[in-house]
Amino acid sequence: MIQLSDHFDCKRLLRFTFPSIIMMVFTSIYGVVDGFFVSNYAGKTPFAAVNFIFPVLIILGCPGFMLGTGGSALIAKTMGEGDKKRANQIFSLLIYVGAAAGVVLGAAGIALLPSVAVLLGAEGRLLADCVTYGRIILLAGPFFMLQMEFQCLFATAEKPKLGLTVTVAAGVTNMVLDWLLVGVFRWGLVGAAAATAVSQAVGGVIPLIYFARENSSLLRLTRCPFDGAVLLKTCANGSSELMSNISMSVVSMLYNGQLMAKAGEDGVAAYGVLMYVSMVFQAIFIGYAVGTAPVVGYHHGAGNRGELKGLLRRSVLLIGGFSAAMCLAGETLGRPLSVIFVGYDPELLDMTAHAFAIFSVAFLFSGFAIFGSSFFTALNDGLTSALISFLRTLVFQCAAVIIFPILWGLDGIWWSIVAAEVMAVAVTLAFLTAKRKKYGYA
Repeated sequence: MIQLSDHFDCKRLLRFTFPSIIMMVFTSIYGVVDGFFVSNYAGKTPFAAVNFIFPVLIILGCPGFMLGTGGSALIAKTMGEGDKKRANQIFSLLIYVGAAAGVVLGAAGIALLPSVAVLLGAEGRLLADCVTYGRIILLAGPFFMLQMEFQCLFATAEKPKLGLTVTVAAGVTNMVLDWLLVGVFRWGLVGAAAATAVSQAVGGVIPLIYFARENSSLLRLTRCPFDGAVLLKTCANGSSELMSNISMSVVSMLYNGQLMAKAGEDGVAAYGVLMYVSMVFQAIFIGYAVGTAPVVGYHHGAGNRGELKGLLRRSVLLIGGFSAAMCLAGETLGRPLSVIFVGYDPELLDMTAHAFAIFSVAFLFSGFAIFGSSFFTALNDGLTSALISFLRTLVFQCAAVIIFPILWGLDGIWWSIVAAEVMAVAVTLAFLTAKRKKYGYA
């Protein structure tokens, strides 16, 4: 069994992070499966509706990811300092707060969803489909919040394989129900949303039961006092992940608006396909970052600076390999993947395949900024992590998607993603260089 206190070479890093990587990939597949069945069995407008409202749903669920990533860093650091009881209290507090936040945000989302969809530009059937899909998903808001938290905390508990098992179970549930409700019973958007909601319940409830009982992990739910300082520290640590998810959703809305103006519903549908594939590919980077974060946090808390240096160097090498492989896969498989989603419409298929060829270049760069932000979160440097995420996902992408289409039309929208990732890597390198002596990984 691999422990957080171990020395990590490349092989051990891959073994320890592999379950987290697959876990994140399966989570990202939820939306992909919904998109596949909705596009092929319900049509282009419902498919566009799923892509149109999905960023809003992500915003309402991403506080769970903030609590999970920020809490993982704080819990791992506390364990590295030798205080296991305190680590369990922090863990329990964050789970209870996450469940409560899920109830509040889910209820607010259900009430406000029609107004938000109208504000974003939805009307007619597109508006109705957005509200139908979104409200059903939000019924599972508390479970989705817990699922996002637990995905980050399984590795901290030294149970990444269990996390993978739970996520696979949730993913398979989603796939089977999508096939049954959308493909067989032809319930369209209602079936796709119900399938996702049930799968999120599976992903949230099973870990809750596991950690509430005696178990073999490092963590267990227990009674805990409310600690505002811990909650504030967790939110500060995880603010970069919150900022990243919110910014990505805001940027997606901006992209959808630009695409509606330049190419109509076809543009939104094409962008949806790119986002589905991007979610799966970037889930590999996010999963690796989630898997390494508790290791970095533990050795930071224990003062093992030599191990931090090795973790950073090996991670850069591994991410470089992942990046090259993903870019090649995107360029090679762009058209076949597009056929899966929009093969029924030749014009839309050509637009999507062309966009793929440009968009795939971004995979060469995105992993470095994702890991860099997570690395600083694990070091409990939430401000630096948040700055990287804020610049990458909001400032650079918003600026590019506003300016590039003026210069290069529709292609400018696809190239804007690449430009933003290049600038994000430059900023990440600058912060890593500036902070190297402070944290001892020089």
